[in-house]
Amino acid sequence: MEIKLSSVRVLEARDLALPQVKGLSQNRLLQHLLFWFVYVSFFGLLYGSYIDDYYNAFMVELVELPFKMALVYFNMYYLMPVYLLRKKHLEFFVYLLLLMGAIGALMQYVLMPLLIHPLICPTTCTEDNMSLYRFVRNIVNINYVVAITAVIYLLKNWYRHQQASQNLAKGKLEAELQFLKGQIHPHFLFNTLNSLYSLTLKKSDTAPEVVLKLSGLMDYMLYDAAAAKVALEKELNYIQNYLSLERIRYADRVDISYTETGRMAGLKIAPMLLLPFIENAFKHGVSTETANAWIRIDLKVQDGELVLLVENSKYENAVKQQKQDIASGIGLKNVRRRLDLLYEGQYSLEVEDEPESYAVRLELTLENE
Repeated sequence: MEIKLSSVRVLEARDLALPQVKGLSQNRLLQHLLFWFVYVSFFGLLYGSYIDDYYNAFMVELVELPFKMALVYFNMYYLMPVYLLRKKHLEFFVYLLLLMGAIGALMQYVLMPLLIHPLICPTTCTEDNMSLYRFVRNIVNINYVVAITAVIYLLKNWYRHQQASQNLAKGKLEAELQFLKGQIHPHFLFNTLNSLYSLTLKKSDTAPEVVLKLSGLMDYMLYDAAAAKVALEKELNYIQNYLSLERIRYADRVDISYTETGRMAGLKIAPMLLLPFIENAFKHGVSTETANAWIRIDLKVQDGELVLLVENSKYENAVKQQKQDIASGIGLKNVRRRLDLLYEGQYSLEVEDEPESYAVRLELTLENE
C-alpha cells in the first residue's frame, strides 16, 4: 500500500510540475509580455547609452510603448491577415505607412510637447526634438518594432502551414497504409476459407486443425497486425502457421521447403509484409498443378538485414495466365506500395520470371525494438 501511495504522490508532483515547465511555451500572454520586456530593455539600454541618460531613455520607451503596441497588434491581426496574406501587397504597404505616419505624428507632436518634454526631460529635450528630422527618426524607430513583429508573425504562420501540411500528408499516408493492409486481410481470409471448404467437402480429419490454426492467424491479424510494427519473430510465426495450413491443403501434391537462418530477436517489421510473396507463390504457381509442384522459401537475417527468397515452379500450360495474374494480383501490388511508403530507400525487390520457375528476392533493412 505504501508503494502505491508513493507512486500516487510522485504522479501528483509530476503533474503539478508539468504546467510550470510548459507554461511559457503554451501561455501566449506570457510570451507577449516577455517580448515587450525584452524590447523595452534592449532599446532603453541602447538609447540610454547614446544619450548617456538611462532613466530618460526607459521612461520615453515606456510612454511610447502603448502606441507602438497598438500599431503592432493592428498590423498583425488585421492588416497582415486581410491584405498581406491575401497578396494585396499595395494596399497593405499603403495602409501601413499611413498608420505609421499617424502614430509617429501623435508621438511627435502630442506626446513630446504635452508629456515627455515637461515631465520626463524638461532640460534635455530641445526644439530639435520637434523638428521634421526628429519625426522621420521616430518613424524609423517605429519601423523596427513593426518589422520584428511582422517577421515573427510570418514565421509562425509559415510554421503552422508546414505543420498542417505535414499532418495532412501523415494522415493521408496512414489512411493509405490502412487501406492497403485492409485489402490483404480479406484476400488471405478468402483463400484460407477456400482451403477449409475443400477439406470439409472431402470430410478430412485435418479440418479441425485448420480451424484452430485459422483462429490463431485471425487473432494475429485483428490484434498484432493493427500495430505499425511488430516483432519479426511474430511475423515469421504467422508465416509458419500459414505454411502449415497450405501443407494440409496440398498434402503430397506440393513440395514445400522453408528455412530460417540468423538472429530474429529484437527486430521489428511492418505486419503482413512478407506473406503476399509467399501467398502468390501458392496462388499463381502451384494452385492448379497436379504433379511436380514445388515452393522454396529461404529467409536470412544478418546485422539487421533481412533477405527473403521465394521461388515456385510453373507449369507450361498456365504460364501466360500466371503472368497476367501476377501482374494484376492485389498482394504484390499492395506490398510494393507499402514498401515504398514504409521502407523508401531501405529495400530492394527483384523478380526473376523464368520459363519453368518464378522467383522474388526481397532485401530489407529492419528496425530494432
